[in-house]
Amino acid sequence: MKKTVSFLFLFIIINSYAQISFQGIVKDSLNTPLELANVIAINKATDLLESYGITNSDGTYKLELKKNQTYKVQISYVGMKTLEEVLVTKENKIIKNFTLQLDNTLDEVEVTYEMPVTIKGDTLIYNADSFKNGTERKLEDVLEKLPGVEINEEGQIEVEGKVVNKLMVNGKDFFDGDTKLATKNIPSKAVDKIQVLRNYSEVGQLSSVRNNQDNVALNIKLKKGKESFWFGNVTVGAGTAPQEELYLVQPKLFYYTPKYSVNFIGDVNNIGEVALNRRDVRGFGGGFRAPSRRSGTSINLGDNSLNFLTSQGNALEIENQLAIANFSYSPKKSLDLSGFLIYNSSQILSKETSFVQYTNKDLGIPDEATEQTSNERSNQGLLKLSASYKPNVNNQVDYDVIGRISNDRQNQNIFSTVVGNTNQIDEVTPYSINQNINYYYTLNETNIFALEAQHLIKNEDPFYNAVLVNDPNANDPFDTTANALGLDTSLNTYNFAQNRRIKSNQLDAKLDYYNIINTKSNLNLTLGTILSKQEFNSTIFQFLDNGSRFNPTPTINNGKASNDIEYNFSDIYLGVHYRFKKGKFTVTPGFSVHAYGNKNIQFGKVYEDNFFRILPDFETRIQFKKSEALTLRYEMRNQFTDVTRLAEGLMLNNYNSIQFGAPELQNALSHNISLFYSSFNLFNYTNVFARAAYSSNIDQVRSVTNFENVIRTSTFFNSNFADENVNVFGRVQRTFGKIRASLSTSFNYSKINQFIQGVQSLNERYTQSYTPGIRTNYLKAPNINLRYRYSVSTNNQGSRKTTFVTNTPSIEFDAYIWKTVSFRTNYSYTNQDLGNGESQSFQNWNATLSYRKNRDAKWEYEIKATNLLNIDSQIRGSANNFSVFSSETFIQPRFVTFRFVYTL
Repeated sequence: MKKTVSFLFLFIIINSYAQISFQGIVKDSLNTPLELANVIAINKATDLLESYGITNSDGTYKLELKKNQTYKVQISYVGMKTLEEVLVTKENKIIKNFTLQLDNTLDEVEVTYEMPVTIKGDTLIYNADSFKNGTERKLEDVLEKLPGVEINEEGQIEVEGKVVNKLMVNGKDFFDGDTKLATKNIPSKAVDKIQVLRNYSEVGQLSSVRNNQDNVALNIKLKKGKESFWFGNVTVGAGTAPQEELYLVQPKLFYYTPKYSVNFIGDVNNIGEVALNRRDVRGFGGGFRAPSRRSGTSINLGDNSLNFLTSQGNALEIENQLAIANFSYSPKKSLDLSGFLIYNSSQILSKETSFVQYTNKDLGIPDEATEQTSNERSNQGLLKLSASYKPNVNNQVDYDVIGRISNDRQNQNIFSTVVGNTNQIDEVTPYSINQNINYYYTLNETNIFALEAQHLIKNEDPFYNAVLVNDPNANDPFDTTANALGLDTSLNTYNFAQNRRIKSNQLDAKLDYYNIINTKSNLNLTLGTILSKQEFNSTIFQFLDNGSRFNPTPTINNGKASNDIEYNFSDIYLGVHYRFKKGKFTVTPGFSVHAYGNKNIQFGKVYEDNFFRILPDFETRIQFKKSEALTLRYEMRNQFTDVTRLAEGLMLNNYNSIQFGAPELQNALSHNISLFYSSFNLFNYTNVFARAAYSSNIDQVRSVTNFENVIRTSTFFNSNFADENVNVFGRVQRTFGKIRASLSTSFNYSKINQFIQGVQSLNERYTQSYTPGIRTNYLKAPNINLRYRYSVSTNNQGSRKTTFVTNTPSIEFDAYIWKTVSFRTNYSYTNQDLGNGESQSFQNWNATLSYRKNRDAKWEYEIKATNLLNIDSQIRGSANNFSVFSSETFIQPRFVTFRFVYTL
């Protein structure tokens, strides 16, 4: 690995010495410098685009060219005649200025090569073919090669350090803008242009009165075809494995016309390749965003879905079936209809071993080793329908409805060195319906109204059942907990369960009024409300040997085992914000006044709290240049908890985790400050992005935890101990010809006050990571992507301090050989130092070899191998508020599959 790094850096140095600088200024006929003019140099010997550049605010350009070569140079600018000259390079740098003339003709100018990157206002346009070398198969393969674009660890697209929140194809939403579905499934062959829409606003009327700097959208322009055209591919594969036969069927079909589009993605396989995993489907929001997201109020309705043992992809066996369809239809110019349907079914067998050391040695909590296997089944369905009606520029109405349902079950067998054997079952069949309606009305040039309302109905019914072995004549580790729960201890097993039902009903609505005072300032008044109602019922019972049910009375929690609670929350608020521009500054100070109401009723008592609060916020943006800005934000937030933390009765999170709530819990107040810097410089090919954030929870809802052996019981209270979090992230990219170097770094510090066994302690965590990388992007030569991730995580937890040091070098290689064969491989090695003289490591190596007659061939034949080294497990170490633990997750063995791919 070290030799490879040294070779690549040596190659960069040699390559830089073999080039000369070609620079100068581009002006118009009035001697005014032209910013964002395009300059390209085409090597006449190879007829290939050698280098390109974009002028800066001074009209200056700079290109790196090879010595002793002849180039055709083209200079272009919107509204100007394209200038073309022949340039011969020698041994020294060249300085040459150009003057462009106004173009009064309507004739199109023939440009030999398109610019790889162009800028038009707030739109950044990448020419996809300029970054392809033939090994790309999916959209993400192209995106990863674009300067300023990253695919992060969650699979999200980041542009200039900002997460892309909407993706369109030919101007139409692709599955409501979901980026992961697009990057994993749209064929790279169909992509012509990638448009980055900065400061994106879905509502044109509000683009000039709202701060949209964080809103980034992508529009994928397809290759020009007929008026109506299909594209996509169908993959069919098979293989063998030690325990089973392997299969794979993946149709990905797309149909586009000017009026409508239909997309279908299917996936049936047992090799662990998934277009969407369970977490993706669960988090698929369908473009819904709460109207109150900027009001300063946050209310958590809770998530009572299953927490599966492992993430999809790290398991022994995985079977997955997926069918998703998306449509868009524009019957007329003013009306757009769209929707999607998703069905996902997965069955997973997983196994994990772990060793847990609890936080404070002085509290007498024993260390625990566990081995658990899990058989998991999940069936999920989503349906979304949308309509947008724009009769004229002054009116727009949007309506969306999404329904989701799932049926999840998890069977686990757990062996603990402390508790012994446990079998447990988790089941849940929740559903939800979410509706959203927005109306935007422009009264005149100075008055705009916006009504946004969202309604959510959610029903969750988790069921939990645990079976533990019991010796009635001995003192078992679980006996103390069983007595506390009121279970019958005379049986040979503890077979107990809990039924829960959580119903949520929430309305979130607001009315905005914008008064445009002048071209540089406007006033925004907001009247909004959040109305929420939650009902929570639960019952704990024990299965007896004769099959009957026994309803226990616990000896803890004042004998309260069941729950029957109704929780009502209301927030009525008025917000005032003033936005003005002064030179490079855009300043938006504001505040909101809230009238809060809380009431929960349980066990015949009413707990009520009504109060007022003022929440200030502030934003300042400094626009140094068109592509360089600094943004500072501050906001005070008021956070409210969900019904399960208020419920006084017992709740079984697990056999070793019991919870009961506190009905008099109050809100949590926090200060939040963030600073974001962005510089996207196409003049010197340097991109810099940095973000710093600080939050302080000055009135935190926190838990009090007590342990009996490894069985923990938790409740909640309002604390004036402040928790703090600092997060800093930065990334620098620099392109040297066909080579791009980058450095990403992050730092996180968190301070959490915790209460265990009645003792208050401070938990501090420091995490820092550094990821240098270098990649090439040659059109005809093999390419390499080399990264090295170094991270250190230090945890100060009571009397225990742990430090994990992780080193992860990785390399990706791809080559397009003889214009017919593509070879791609990736390898990573992870080593983790546990800080006690021990270390653990694992490797991952995959490879793909494919053949197609030429780039336009319909058929492709592919051999794909995963886990080539046949590693049987992955080992990780980590820490949380209570413990430090290491885990070993067993994974699928080496899989080799042969595939046929047919391209439409």
